[in-house]
Amino acid sequence: MVLYFVPCYSVCLKQNNKKQIMEGLQNDKEFMIIDVRTLGEYERGHIEGSINIPLNELEASVDELKKVEKDLILCCASGMRSGQACTILAQYGLKNVYNGGSWSILQFQLNDIKLEK
Repeated sequence: MVLYFVPCYSVCLKQNNKKQIMEGLQNDKEFMIIDVRTLGEYERGHIEGSINIPLNELEASVDELKKVEKDLILCCASGMRSGQACTILAQYGLKNVYNGGSWSILQFQLNDIKLEK
């Protein structure tokens, strides 16, 4: 099973970042999944344990997100809004931010990791 995350911040562009994230997920590293879709989209289906911060409300949450001592994995419907969210958070200095892409594909990949354990 291969799980791909696209690093969003230039500091994260090291070769083995994807490997580190995968190892972290497989070794129960703590991370937070943020779904940047609208509340209506989120309510129709989301990853268990994720939090919903719609893209248009993200900047208002930056100070709280800076206090989080976990890597942030952002997701949306396709990966476009989560990519935009990564860019916004990087502009505010957050470094451990990753575009998880589509929430449904990310959910599938997370379930596979749980089954492998």
